[in-house]
Amino acid sequence: MAQSANPYRVGAEVNDTILVTTGNEVEGHRIERYLGIVRGIVVRSPSIGKAFLGAFKQLAGGNIKEYIEVCEGARHDAYGDMLAHAREIGANAIVGMRYDATEFAQGATEVLAYGTAVVIERR
Repeated sequence: MAQSANPYRVGAEVNDTILVTTGNEVEGHRIERYLGIVRGIVVRSPSIGKAFLGAFKQLAGGNIKEYIEVCEGARHDAYGDMLAHAREIGANAIVGMRYDATEFAQGATEVLAYGTAVVIERR
């Protein structure tokens, strides 16, 4: 299998200090304290070069690699910012993690990674 050229798709989001799950609980652990919502927000638009190539490729249809790279980078950065927010308030886990994206100006998209920061302990 060929390695992806996109540096954000090399593997899972690596994180060795805070457990992150889209679920509402962590098997084998109990939530000791809820610390609140944490988030990472990034606003991105493609560079002129990527926008030009992406617009050209839209004519043919299909998957547009240049846009994928912008989206993956934005999600990666938003995820990292969310983790930093959780560390700042003393969390060791994030439950209910989600991504959201909103285009608020032509060509500019907000990407939000968010979840509930908690302190968990093994049962």
